[in-house]
Amino acid sequence: MRQINDTFLKAARGEKTEYTPVWYMRQAGRSQPEYRKLKEKYSLFEITHQPEICAYVTRLPVEQYDVDAAILYKDIMTPLPAIGVDVDIKSGIGPVISNPIRSQTDVEKLGDIDPESDVPYVLETIRLLTQEQLNVPLIGFAGAPFTLASYMIEGGPSKNYNKTKAFMYAEPKAWFALMDKLAEMTVTYVRAQVKAGAKAVQIFDSWVGALNVADYRTFIKPAMERIFSELKSENVPLIMFGVGASHLAKEWHDLPLDVVGLDWRLSIQEARAMGLTKTLQGNLDPSILLAPWNVIEERAKAILDQGLASPGHIFNLGHGVFPEVNPDTLKRLTAFVHEYSAK
Repeated sequence: MRQINDTFLKAARGEKTEYTPVWYMRQAGRSQPEYRKLKEKYSLFEITHQPEICAYVTRLPVEQYDVDAAILYKDIMTPLPAIGVDVDIKSGIGPVISNPIRSQTDVEKLGDIDPESDVPYVLETIRLLTQEQLNVPLIGFAGAPFTLASYMIEGGPSKNYNKTKAFMYAEPKAWFALMDKLAEMTVTYVRAQVKAGAKAVQIFDSWVGALNVADYRTFIKPAMERIFSELKSENVPLIMFGVGASHLAKEWHDLPLDVVGLDWRLSIQEARAMGLTKTLQGNLDPSILLAPWNVIEERAKAILDQGLASPGHIFNLGHGVFPEVNPDTLKRLTAFVHEYSAK
């Protein structure tokens, strides 16, 4: 029987750990030479549809950096084609959707997901990793309803989410129907990931920071309550994360989840002072990874000191690793986090 390092899971549950666990968003992929070599041959879509290759990409940073968790390599758009969204990941642009949502009728046309038949390759990748390959927990994930809806309404990436917000304000009935549909899809999709072997789940609401607190409470929070309440019975740690959403940290903390992910705009100390008692995950600004080592070490130390002041901290970045980051830096940073926090 393989021995699994459960430090990350303990920290996620707020238990005492021997050191601060660490993993990095987007640790699998873009900054690794092995991955870039694969990308010369396969598209993201092709990699995620081939379980052996996808498992290799997911496993690689665990082996190279000695991180305490793996995160499944795939895209938040993965489940959308199953419900009738025509999405294409275009290089240099991102997800492009040819049938954007414009009305209640468009929402009503959306179907349901059956993970075993619609995304069997995702579940097979998870089974391969958790049954045979990993010695750390695997984190499954899904995109949150607002972020998915923003792509579905805008037709692709957006800087200001004007169409999304306009739809939300002008068509509240259609908006709530869309939130319900996406919440239901997310619960079904995540449950299948846990059943296949995922030991924790992160919900990415990447772009929800575009909303103010009042609108979040009205238009988004009911769907998030539903997602986390229904997933509670899976008995795995549930993590929430978004970018530029510090003003929503207390709203997330109110949800029935285990870990609040912070970007670099809100320090751990500030979050604790605001009354956040749950485990916090974060939150080194990923651009600091391009700075000299003494700067990286100093910033990491400050985050660790704040995290160690009370139980429940997982070291991570405030957003994903980007392609220019040297893999050796991540390896060195992981070792530093482990050694410094164990003292």
